[in-house]
Amino acid sequence: MNSTDQPLRIAYLAAGAGGMLCGSCIHDNTLVRELQHRGHNALLLPIYTPLRTDEENVSYGRVFYGAVNIYLEQKLPLWSRAPAAIRRLLDNPGLLSRVTRSASATDAHQLGELALSMVRGEEGRQLAELQSLTRWLAGEFRPDVVHLTNSMLVGMVHRLREALPEALIVCGLQGEDIFLQDLDEPHKSLVVEEMRKRVREVDVLVAPNDYYAATMAELLELPAAGIDVARLGIELEGHGGREMEPPESPLVIGYLARMCPEKGFHLAAEAFKTLSDRLGTGHVRFRAAGYLGGRDRKYFEEQRQRIADWGLEPHFDWLGEVTREEKIELLCSLHALVLPTVYREAKGLPALEAMANGVPAVLPDHGAFPEMLERTGGGTLVPAGDPAALADAVEQLAGDAERRRHLGRSGIAGVRRHYAAELMATETLASYRRGLARSESGGAGPALASAGHG
Repeated sequence: MNSTDQPLRIAYLAAGAGGMLCGSCIHDNTLVRELQHRGHNALLLPIYTPLRTDEENVSYGRVFYGAVNIYLEQKLPLWSRAPAAIRRLLDNPGLLSRVTRSASATDAHQLGELALSMVRGEEGRQLAELQSLTRWLAGEFRPDVVHLTNSMLVGMVHRLREALPEALIVCGLQGEDIFLQDLDEPHKSLVVEEMRKRVREVDVLVAPNDYYAATMAELLELPAAGIDVARLGIELEGHGGREMEPPESPLVIGYLARMCPEKGFHLAAEAFKTLSDRLGTGHVRFRAAGYLGGRDRKYFEEQRQRIADWGLEPHFDWLGEVTREEKIELLCSLHALVLPTVYREAKGLPALEAMANGVPAVLPDHGAFPEMLERTGGGTLVPAGDPAALADAVEQLAGDAERRRHLGRSGIAGVRRHYAAELMATETLASYRRGLARSESGGAGPALASAGHG
Protein backbone atom coordinates (compact mmCIF):
# COMPACT_ATOMS: atom_id res chain seq x y z
CA MET A 1 0.00 0.00 0.00
CA ASN A 2 1.59 3.31 -1.00
CA SER A 3 1.34 6.44 1.14
CA THR A 4 -0.44 8.73 -1.32
CA ASP A 5 -3.87 10.17 -0.62
CA GLN A 6 -5.82 7.18 -1.91
CA PRO A 7 -8.43 5.70 0.48
CA LEU A 8 -7.17 3.41 3.21
CA ARG A 9 -8.62 0.21 4.64
CA ILE A 10 -8.55 0.84 8.38
CA ALA A 11 -9.40 -1.69 11.11
CA TYR A 12 -9.90 0.28 14.32
CA LEU A 13 -10.06 -2.01 17.38
CA ALA A 14 -11.96 -0.23 20.14
CA ALA A 15 -12.44 -1.57 23.66
CA GLY A 16 -15.99 -1.49 24.98
CA ALA A 17 -16.36 -0.51 28.65
CA GLY A 18 -18.87 -3.03 29.99
CA GLY A 19 -21.97 -1.05 29.05
CA MET A 20 -20.54 2.25 30.26
CA LEU A 21 -20.91 5.41 28.21
CA CYS A 22 -17.22 6.33 28.20
CA GLY A 23 -15.08 9.03 26.67
CA SER A 24 -12.84 6.57 24.83
CA CYS A 25 -15.82 4.93 23.09
CA ILE A 26 -17.15 8.35 22.05
CA HIS A 27 -13.71 9.41 20.84
CA ASP A 28 -13.20 6.23 18.80
CA ASN A 29 -16.66 6.37 17.27
CA THR A 30 -16.31 10.05 16.34
CA LEU A 31 -12.92 9.46 14.75
CA VAL A 32 -13.95 6.44 12.69
CA ARG A 33 -17.15 8.12 11.53
CA GLU A 34 -15.12 11.09 10.30
CA LEU A 35 -12.67 8.76 8.52
CA GLN A 36 -15.63 7.10 6.82
CA HIS A 37 -17.00 10.49 5.75
CA ARG A 38 -13.67 11.14 4.05
CA GLY A 39 -14.04 8.04 1.91
CA HIS A 40 -11.84 5.61 3.82
CA ASN A 41 -12.98 2.04 4.35
CA ALA A 42 -12.78 2.24 8.13
CA LEU A 43 -14.29 -0.42 10.39
CA LEU A 44 -14.83 0.21 14.09
CA LEU A 45 -14.42 -3.27 15.59
CA PRO A 46 -15.59 -3.69 19.22
CA ILE A 47 -13.32 -5.55 21.62
CA TYR A 48 -14.65 -7.11 24.88
CA THR A 49 -18.15 -5.60 24.74
CA PRO A 50 -20.30 -3.53 22.35
CA LEU A 51 -19.50 0.18 22.25
CA ARG A 52 -21.82 2.79 23.71
CA THR A 53 -21.93 6.35 22.41
CA ASP A 54 -24.44 9.19 22.46
CA GLU A 55 -23.92 9.85 18.74
CA GLU A 56 -24.57 7.75 15.64
CA ASN A 57 -22.92 4.41 16.44
CA VAL A 58 -20.86 3.19 13.47
CA SER A 59 -19.34 0.14 15.15
CA TYR A 60 -19.32 -3.27 13.48
CA GLY A 61 -21.97 -5.75 14.59
CA ARG A 62 -19.56 -8.44 15.77
CA VAL A 63 -17.62 -8.31 19.06
CA PHE A 64 -14.10 -9.76 19.12
CA TYR A 65 -12.44 -10.96 22.32
CA GLY A 66 -15.88 -11.19 23.89
CA ALA A 67 -15.69 -10.48 27.62
CA VAL A 68 -17.41 -13.71 28.66
CA ASN A 69 -15.17 -15.92 26.56
CA ILE A 70 -11.91 -14.27 27.65
CA TYR A 71 -12.98 -14.54 31.29
CA LEU A 72 -13.81 -18.25 30.90
CA GLU A 73 -10.51 -18.84 29.11
CA GLN A 74 -8.72 -17.23 32.03
CA LYS A 75 -10.51 -19.30 34.66
CA LEU A 76 -10.96 -22.53 32.66
CA PRO A 77 -7.97 -23.11 30.35
CA LEU A 78 -9.80 -25.86 28.42
CA TRP A 79 -12.60 -23.44 27.51
CA SER A 80 -10.69 -22.46 24.36
CA ARG A 81 -11.60 -25.93 23.01
CA ALA A 82 -15.34 -25.39 23.51
CA PRO A 83 -17.45 -25.74 20.34
CA ALA A 84 -17.25 -22.67 18.13
CA ALA A 85 -21.05 -22.34 18.06
CA ILE A 86 -21.20 -21.99 21.85
CA ARG A 87 -18.34 -19.51 21.91
CA ARG A 88 -19.97 -17.36 19.24
CA LEU A 89 -23.24 -17.47 21.16
CA LEU A 90 -21.45 -15.97 24.17
CA ASP A 91 -20.12 -13.18 21.94
CA ASN A 92 -23.67 -12.02 21.18
CA PRO A 93 -23.67 -8.21 21.60
CA GLY A 94 -26.97 -8.19 23.49
CA LEU A 95 -25.79 -10.84 25.93
CA LEU A 96 -22.47 -9.06 26.48
CA SER A 97 -24.25 -5.77 27.16
CA ARG A 98 -26.32 -7.40 29.88
CA VAL A 99 -23.75 -9.51 31.67
CA THR A 100 -20.94 -6.92 31.75
CA ARG A 101 -22.87 -4.21 33.57
CA SER A 102 -21.73 -5.58 36.93
CA ALA A 103 -19.63 -3.56 39.33
CA SER A 104 -16.52 -5.65 38.59
CA ALA A 105 -16.68 -5.58 34.78
CA THR A 106 -14.04 -2.83 34.52
CA ASP A 107 -12.63 -2.89 38.06
CA ALA A 108 -8.86 -3.10 37.76
CA HIS A 109 -8.49 -4.51 41.28
CA GLN A 110 -10.20 -7.71 40.12
CA LEU A 111 -8.65 -7.99 36.67
CA GLY A 112 -4.91 -8.31 37.30
CA GLU A 113 -4.45 -11.89 36.09
CA LEU A 114 -6.61 -11.28 33.03
CA ALA A 115 -4.79 -8.05 32.14
CA LEU A 116 -1.44 -9.82 32.35
CA SER A 117 -2.64 -12.69 30.19
CA MET A 118 -3.99 -10.27 27.59
CA VAL A 119 -0.76 -8.28 27.23
CA ARG A 120 1.14 -11.55 26.84
CA GLY A 121 -0.77 -12.12 23.62
CA GLU A 122 0.11 -15.43 21.98
CA GLU A 123 1.66 -16.54 25.28
CA GLY A 124 -1.52 -15.83 27.24
CA ARG A 125 -4.71 -17.81 27.76
CA GLN A 126 -6.69 -15.88 25.12
CA LEU A 127 -4.79 -17.31 22.15
CA ALA A 128 -7.99 -18.65 20.59
CA GLU A 129 -9.44 -15.12 20.54
CA LEU A 130 -6.26 -13.72 19.02
CA GLN A 131 -6.26 -16.37 16.30
CA SER A 132 -9.92 -15.70 15.53
CA LEU A 133 -9.30 -11.97 15.18
CA THR A 134 -6.20 -12.30 13.02
CA ARG A 135 -7.87 -14.89 10.75
CA TRP A 136 -10.83 -12.60 10.23
CA LEU A 137 -8.70 -9.54 9.50
CA ALA A 138 -6.38 -11.40 7.13
CA GLY A 139 -9.14 -13.33 5.38
CA GLU A 140 -12.10 -10.95 5.35
CA PHE A 141 -10.85 -7.37 5.50
CA ARG A 142 -7.10 -7.19 4.75
CA PRO A 143 -6.50 -3.73 6.21
CA ASP A 144 -3.77 -1.27 5.31
CA VAL A 145 -3.85 0.05 8.89
CA VAL A 146 -4.71 -1.67 12.17
CA HIS A 147 -5.33 0.88 14.92
CA LEU A 148 -5.48 -0.37 18.53
CA THR A 149 -7.42 1.98 20.78
CA ASN A 150 -4.93 1.78 23.69
CA SER A 151 -1.70 0.15 24.74
CA MET A 152 -3.42 -2.49 26.87
CA LEU A 153 -3.99 -4.26 23.53
CA VAL A 154 -0.30 -4.52 22.53
CA GLY A 155 -0.38 -8.25 23.22
CA MET A 156 -2.09 -8.59 19.85
CA VAL A 157 0.68 -6.92 17.87
CA HIS A 158 3.07 -9.84 17.29
CA ARG A 159 0.42 -12.10 15.74
CA LEU A 160 -1.14 -9.18 13.85
CA ARG A 161 2.22 -8.49 12.25
CA GLU A 162 2.65 -12.16 11.30
CA ALA A 163 -0.84 -12.33 9.77
CA LEU A 164 -0.72 -8.87 8.15
CA PRO A 165 2.94 -8.22 7.27
CA GLU A 166 2.11 -5.25 5.01
CA ALA A 167 -0.24 -3.50 7.45
CA LEU A 168 0.74 -0.48 9.52
CA ILE A 169 0.21 -1.20 13.23
CA VAL A 170 -0.90 1.89 15.15
CA CYS A 171 -1.53 2.13 18.89
CA GLY A 172 -3.53 4.88 20.55
CA LEU A 173 -2.83 6.09 24.07
CA GLN A 174 -5.85 7.36 25.98
CA GLY A 175 -6.23 6.83 29.70
CA GLU A 176 -4.78 3.37 30.31
CA ASP A 177 -2.40 4.69 32.99
CA ILE A 178 -5.38 5.08 35.34
CA PHE A 179 -6.32 1.41 34.90
CA LEU A 180 -2.72 0.38 35.43
CA GLN A 181 -2.43 2.40 38.64
CA ASP A 182 -5.35 0.45 40.10
CA LEU A 183 -3.89 -2.99 39.35
CA ASP A 184 -2.68 -4.84 42.42
CA GLU A 185 0.91 -6.05 42.68
CA PRO A 186 2.59 -8.09 41.41
CA HIS A 187 0.30 -7.84 38.38
CA LYS A 188 0.83 -4.13 37.88
CA SER A 189 4.62 -4.40 37.53
CA LEU A 190 4.39 -7.49 35.36
CA VAL A 191 1.83 -5.91 33.02
CA VAL A 192 3.89 -2.74 32.61
CA GLU A 193 7.06 -4.76 31.98
CA GLU A 194 5.30 -6.76 29.25
CA MET A 195 3.82 -3.62 27.69
CA ARG A 196 7.25 -1.98 27.52
CA LYS A 197 8.57 -4.97 25.60
CA ARG A 198 5.69 -5.43 23.19
CA VAL A 199 5.04 -1.77 22.38
CA ARG A 200 8.31 -1.75 20.47
CA GLU A 201 6.64 -3.84 17.77
CA VAL A 202 4.20 -0.99 17.07
CA ASP A 203 4.81 1.25 14.03
CA VAL A 204 3.00 4.40 15.20
CA LEU A 205 1.92 5.64 18.64
CA VAL A 206 -0.71 8.38 18.89
CA ALA A 207 -1.77 10.39 21.96
CA PRO A 208 -4.63 12.93 22.31
CA ASN A 209 -2.44 15.72 23.70
CA ASP A 210 1.14 16.62 24.62
CA TYR A 211 0.53 15.88 28.31
CA TYR A 212 -0.48 12.30 27.70
CA ALA A 213 2.27 11.71 25.15
CA ALA A 214 4.79 12.64 27.83
CA THR A 215 3.01 10.58 30.50
CA MET A 216 2.96 7.40 28.44
CA ALA A 217 6.47 7.94 27.10
CA GLU A 218 7.71 7.83 30.68
CA LEU A 219 5.55 4.84 31.60
CA LEU A 220 6.57 2.82 28.54
CA GLU A 221 10.19 4.04 28.56
CA LEU A 222 10.00 5.58 25.11
CA PRO A 223 11.19 8.97 23.85
CA ALA A 224 8.30 11.46 23.84
CA ALA A 225 9.37 12.61 20.37
CA GLY A 226 8.44 9.17 19.06
CA ILE A 227 4.75 9.63 19.94
CA ASP A 228 2.50 11.51 17.53
CA VAL A 229 -0.26 13.79 18.81
CA ALA A 230 -3.70 13.79 17.17
CA ARG A 231 -5.67 16.13 19.38
CA LEU A 232 -8.99 15.14 20.84
CA GLY A 233 -11.92 16.19 18.67
CA ILE A 234 -15.68 16.43 19.08
CA GLU A 235 -18.55 16.47 16.62
CA LEU A 236 -19.56 20.14 16.63
CA GLU A 237 -22.98 19.80 15.03
CA GLY A 238 -25.59 20.91 17.57
CA HIS A 239 -23.07 22.60 19.85
CA GLY A 240 -22.73 26.36 20.26
CA GLY A 241 -26.45 26.99 19.81
CA ARG A 242 -27.45 28.89 22.95
CA GLU A 243 -28.42 32.48 22.21
CA MET A 244 -27.97 33.81 25.76
CA GLU A 245 -26.94 32.80 29.24
CA PRO A 246 -29.51 31.67 31.79
CA PRO A 247 -30.82 34.41 34.15
CA GLU A 248 -28.32 35.78 36.67
CA SER A 249 -30.09 34.09 39.59
CA PRO A 250 -29.93 31.38 40.65
CA LEU A 251 -26.32 30.61 39.83
CA VAL A 252 -26.38 27.28 37.97
CA ILE A 253 -23.31 25.05 38.11
CA GLY A 254 -23.07 21.67 36.41
CA TYR A 255 -21.24 18.36 36.50
CA LEU A 256 -21.14 16.10 33.44
CA ALA A 257 -19.07 12.94 33.83
CA ARG A 258 -19.18 9.40 35.10
CA MET A 259 -20.53 9.39 38.64
CA CYS A 260 -17.55 8.13 40.64
CA PRO A 261 -14.90 9.27 43.14
CA GLU A 262 -12.24 9.52 40.43
CA LYS A 263 -14.18 12.22 38.60
CA GLY A 264 -14.51 14.25 41.81
CA PHE A 265 -18.28 14.55 42.20
CA HIS A 266 -17.82 14.84 45.99
CA LEU A 267 -15.60 17.89 45.45
CA ALA A 268 -18.24 19.47 43.22
CA ALA A 269 -20.86 18.79 45.90
CA GLU A 270 -18.70 20.45 48.57
CA ALA A 271 -18.23 23.50 46.34
CA PHE A 272 -22.02 23.61 45.89
CA LYS A 273 -22.46 23.74 49.68
CA THR A 274 -19.82 26.46 50.08
CA LEU A 275 -21.43 28.60 47.39
CA SER A 276 -24.87 28.08 48.92
CA ASP A 277 -23.52 29.16 52.32
CA ARG A 278 -22.02 32.30 50.79
CA LEU A 279 -24.76 33.31 48.38
CA GLY A 280 -27.73 31.94 50.28
CA THR A 281 -29.71 28.71 50.06
CA GLY A 282 -31.74 28.71 46.88
CA HIS A 283 -29.41 31.15 45.11
CA VAL A 284 -27.30 28.28 43.71
CA ARG A 285 -28.50 25.30 41.70
CA PHE A 286 -26.40 22.21 41.03
CA ARG A 287 -27.22 20.07 38.00
CA ALA A 288 -25.43 16.76 37.42
CA ALA A 289 -25.56 14.04 34.77
CA GLY A 290 -23.50 11.01 33.83
CA TYR A 291 -23.21 7.25 33.83
CA LEU A 292 -23.71 5.56 37.21
CA GLY A 293 -22.47 1.97 37.41
CA GLY A 294 -23.10 -0.62 40.10
CA ARG A 295 -19.67 -0.18 41.64
CA ASP A 296 -20.34 3.49 42.38
CA ARG A 297 -23.98 3.45 43.53
CA LYS A 298 -23.03 3.47 47.21
CA TYR A 299 -20.71 6.42 46.63
CA PHE A 300 -23.43 8.37 44.83
CA GLU A 301 -26.03 7.69 47.49
CA GLU A 302 -23.58 8.87 50.15
CA GLN A 303 -23.03 12.12 48.27
CA ARG A 304 -26.73 12.60 47.69
CA GLN A 305 -27.37 12.08 51.41
CA ARG A 306 -24.77 14.73 52.21
CA ILE A 307 -26.60 17.15 49.93
CA ALA A 308 -29.87 16.29 51.68
CA ASP A 309 -28.28 16.72 55.12
CA TRP A 310 -27.13 20.18 54.08
CA GLY A 311 -30.73 21.06 53.21
CA LEU A 312 -29.84 21.49 49.55
CA GLU A 313 -31.64 18.57 47.89
CA PRO A 314 -34.44 20.83 46.50
CA HIS A 315 -31.72 22.71 44.62
CA PHE A 316 -29.97 19.65 43.19
CA ASP A 317 -30.96 18.02 39.89
CA TRP A 318 -29.71 14.50 39.18
CA LEU A 319 -30.41 13.73 35.51
CA GLY A 320 -28.59 10.38 35.25
CA GLU A 321 -27.59 9.27 31.78
CA VAL A 322 -28.62 11.75 29.11
CA THR A 323 -28.94 11.68 25.35
CA ARG A 324 -26.77 13.95 23.24
CA GLU A 325 -29.64 16.41 22.89
CA GLU A 326 -30.29 16.35 26.65
CA LYS A 327 -26.58 16.82 27.28
CA ILE A 328 -26.46 19.94 25.14
CA GLU A 329 -29.63 21.24 26.81
CA LEU A 330 -28.02 20.70 30.23
CA LEU A 331 -24.83 22.51 29.23
CA CYS A 332 -26.75 25.45 27.81
CA SER A 333 -28.57 25.85 31.16
CA LEU A 334 -25.31 26.41 33.10
CA HIS A 335 -23.27 29.42 34.13
CA ALA A 336 -20.24 27.15 34.60
CA LEU A 337 -19.24 23.49 34.36
CA VAL A 338 -17.08 22.02 37.12
CA LEU A 339 -15.11 18.84 36.49
CA PRO A 340 -12.80 18.43 39.53
CA THR A 341 -11.21 15.11 38.61
CA VAL A 342 -9.08 13.52 41.31
CA TYR A 343 -6.88 11.65 38.86
CA ARG A 344 -4.96 13.31 36.04
CA GLU A 345 -7.45 13.32 33.19
CA ALA A 346 -6.11 12.10 29.85
CA LYS A 347 -8.91 13.54 27.70
CA GLY A 348 -11.68 15.66 29.26
CA LEU A 349 -14.42 15.53 26.62
CA PRO A 350 -17.13 17.13 28.82
CA ALA A 351 -14.98 20.24 29.26
CA LEU A 352 -14.68 20.59 25.49
CA GLU A 353 -18.42 20.08 25.08
CA ALA A 354 -19.15 22.79 27.65
CA MET A 355 -16.81 25.26 25.99
CA ALA A 356 -18.27 24.42 22.57
CA ASN A 357 -21.55 25.81 23.92
CA GLY A 358 -20.02 28.95 25.39
CA VAL A 359 -20.03 27.62 28.98
CA PRO A 360 -16.90 28.38 31.03
CA ALA A 361 -15.20 25.30 32.47
CA VAL A 362 -13.63 25.35 35.95
CA LEU A 363 -11.01 22.61 35.95
CA PRO A 364 -8.19 21.23 38.13
CA ASP A 365 -4.67 22.31 37.28
CA HIS A 366 -3.42 18.88 36.27
CA GLY A 367 -3.64 16.29 33.50
CA ALA A 368 -4.88 17.43 30.11
CA PHE A 369 -6.67 20.51 31.41
CA PRO A 370 -3.89 23.16 31.51
CA GLU A 371 -3.01 22.41 27.90
CA MET A 372 -6.69 22.45 26.92
CA LEU A 373 -7.39 25.84 28.49
CA GLU A 374 -4.17 27.31 27.11
CA ARG A 375 -5.43 26.45 23.63
CA THR A 376 -9.06 27.48 24.08
CA GLY A 377 -9.08 30.22 26.71
CA GLY A 378 -12.52 28.89 27.65
CA GLY A 379 -12.22 28.46 31.38
CA THR A 380 -10.15 28.73 34.51
CA LEU A 381 -7.87 26.41 36.48
CA VAL A 382 -7.99 25.78 40.22
CA PRO A 383 -5.72 23.78 42.54
CA ALA A 384 -6.61 20.10 42.21
CA GLY A 385 -8.47 18.56 45.14
CA ASP A 386 -9.44 21.92 46.71
CA PRO A 387 -13.23 22.43 46.86
CA ALA A 388 -12.84 25.86 48.51
CA ALA A 389 -10.73 27.07 45.58
CA LEU A 390 -13.30 25.57 43.23
CA ALA A 391 -16.05 27.55 44.97
CA ASP A 392 -13.94 30.72 44.89
CA ALA A 393 -13.42 30.44 41.14
CA VAL A 394 -17.12 29.85 40.45
CA GLU A 395 -18.10 32.72 42.75
CA GLN A 396 -15.79 35.07 40.86
CA LEU A 397 -17.44 34.02 37.61
CA ALA A 398 -20.87 34.50 39.16
CA GLY A 399 -20.06 38.12 39.93
CA ASP A 400 -18.55 38.97 36.55
CA ALA A 401 -20.96 38.47 33.66
CA GLU A 402 -18.59 40.10 31.18
CA ARG A 403 -15.80 37.67 32.06
CA ARG A 404 -18.18 34.73 31.66
CA ARG A 405 -19.16 35.99 28.23
CA HIS A 406 -15.50 36.50 27.27
CA LEU A 407 -14.61 32.97 28.36
CA GLY A 408 -17.66 31.65 26.54
CA ARG A 409 -16.70 33.32 23.27
CA SER A 410 -13.09 32.18 23.62
CA GLY A 411 -14.21 28.62 24.36
CA ILE A 412 -16.40 28.37 21.29
CA ALA A 413 -13.67 29.74 19.02
CA GLY A 414 -10.92 27.68 20.66
CA VAL A 415 -12.78 24.38 20.41
CA ARG A 416 -13.63 25.01 16.78
CA ARG A 417 -10.04 25.95 16.00
CA HIS A 418 -8.25 23.17 17.88
CA TYR A 419 -10.67 20.39 18.87
CA ALA A 420 -13.03 19.71 15.98
CA ALA A 421 -13.52 16.11 14.83
CA GLU A 422 -12.29 17.09 11.37
CA LEU A 423 -8.95 18.22 12.77
CA MET A 424 -8.62 15.04 14.84
CA ALA A 425 -9.14 12.96 11.70
CA THR A 426 -6.68 15.08 9.71
CA GLU A 427 -3.95 14.65 12.33
CA THR A 428 -4.65 10.92 12.69
CA LEU A 429 -4.45 10.40 8.93
CA ALA A 430 -1.20 12.36 8.83
CA SER A 431 0.23 9.90 11.38
CA TYR A 432 -0.91 6.99 9.23
CA ARG A 433 0.65 8.51 6.09
CA ARG A 434 3.97 9.18 7.79
CA GLY A 435 4.03 5.64 9.13
CA LEU A 436 3.24 4.16 5.76
CA ALA A 437 5.93 6.27 4.12
CA ARG A 438 8.50 5.02 6.65
CA SER A 439 7.43 1.43 6.01
CA GLU A 440 7.80 1.85 2.25
CA SER A 441 11.28 3.31 2.69
CA GLY A 442 12.30 0.44 4.96
CA GLY A 443 12.48 2.55 8.11
CA ALA A 444 11.20 1.44 11.50
CA GLY A 445 8.41 3.20 13.33
CA PRO A 446 9.27 5.34 16.37
CA ALA A 447 8.51 2.59 18.87
CA LEU A 448 10.65 0.06 17.03
CA ALA A 449 13.43 2.58 16.54
CA SER A 450 13.58 3.17 20.29
CA ALA A 451 14.20 -0.47 21.24
CA GLY A 452 16.63 -0.58 24.11
CA HIS A 453 15.76 2.92 25.35
CA GLY A 454 15.63 3.19 29.14
